[in-house]
Amino acid sequence: MTRWQQEQFMLEEQFVKRLLIDYGIREVTTQKQAKNETREFEFPVPSFSKQRLKYYTSKSNPSCNVKDLPRLRVACFKSGYVRKQNGADRAYQLNPTYEQNYRCVWQKQNGELYTSRGMTKARALIHSPITRLNFMLNYYLKNYANN
Repeated sequence: MTRWQQEQFMLEEQFVKRLLIDYGIREVTTQKQAKNETREFEFPVPSFSKQRLKYYTSKSNPSCNVKDLPRLRVACFKSGYVRKQNGADRAYQLNPTYEQNYRCVWQKQNGELYTSRGMTKARALIHSPITRLNFMLNYYLKNYANN
């Protein structure tokens, strides 16, 4: 590990400590995730949208305690993705989107080739680990912190 890599690692660790102290965000990374350079965090809020949270805590459901609801979990991956890990059957990508052109080459039944074109959405990768952590924190502050 080079000196620069060590400094970056120390910056990440300090950032993670501040997440716990300032916001109550705990790191819940497993050994396998750590080996793959993935970091997962549990936030001090339920993982539900405002509407679902309102339903769970309404008068029609008095036995529900907010402390018993599953907590929001977000993971930062070495590949550059930041994903919400719960609340669906698969991880939900949080990275910013942008539009990009695509082209596909197809073959008709008569053997003739043609190219189809269009626009599609793509996810912007976040390559820096410290930037992924900061993006994750900003997502939490924007969408959950004051709810």
